[in-house]
Formats: sequence, structure tokens, C-alpha cells
Amino acid sequence: MSGKFEPKVPVNLDPPKDDLISIEELAKADGSEGQKAYVAIKGKVYDVSGNKAYREGGSYHVFAGKDASRALGKTSTKLEDVSPEWQSLDDKEKQTLDDWITFFSKRYNVIGIVQGATNMA
Repeated sequence: MSGKFEPKVPVNLDPPKDDLISIEELAKADGSEGQKAYVAIKGKVYDVSGNKAYREGGSYHVFAGKDASRALGKTSTKLEDVSPEWQSLDDKEKQTLDDWITFFSKRYNVIGIVQGATNMA
């Protein structure tokens, strides 16, 4: 299905970057108090600053400043599910996570990779 997860409005994205982003730098980009908002998935860092849902008070703010791989695979917004560990997800949840990666990749710039990430493959 070629149109799957396509944005309603075309998005011009920059080429993906592979700059290393420390856990501390990622954590600071939590969308609060005017900060940028970054979300990592399987170690890739997406800049979601333009989406108010990731800002303070937004429905996805729990993901901002973190690697949210596990929570996205589980379709969960619970803080306790926000974790970079996704390998123990079941097959359906892994497919859901891959769908989220496709969704993010079509909407948000990849600005780097979490330094020392062990969850990329």
C-alpha cells in the first residue's frame, strides 16, 4: 500500500543526519519551557518540535526527550512503558513499532543517533 502513513500535507524533510546525540542532550529536548522536542525510536532521533502534541501538556509529551520505542510498539502513553528496550515485544507489537518508524520518517527530520544506543537492530 504505497499511500500508507503518508502525511495529509506534503512535508519537505532534510536528509537524515547521523550526528551523535547524548542521552543528556536528548533528555533536555523534552518540549518544556520552549525547549526543542526530540523523540528517539530504535536509537534514531526525530525532531518533533513543530508538533504541539509533544510539548508540555500535549498528549505525547511523555515521549519527548526519550527513546520511546517500547511504548510506541505497545501503543501506550504510560510513562512506565517509555523505554528504548523493544526486543522483548511480541511480533504484532514489533510490527506496530515498525509502522511508527514509517510514520515518523515521513513527517519528522532525523537529526541524529543516540550515543551508545544498543537498540538499533
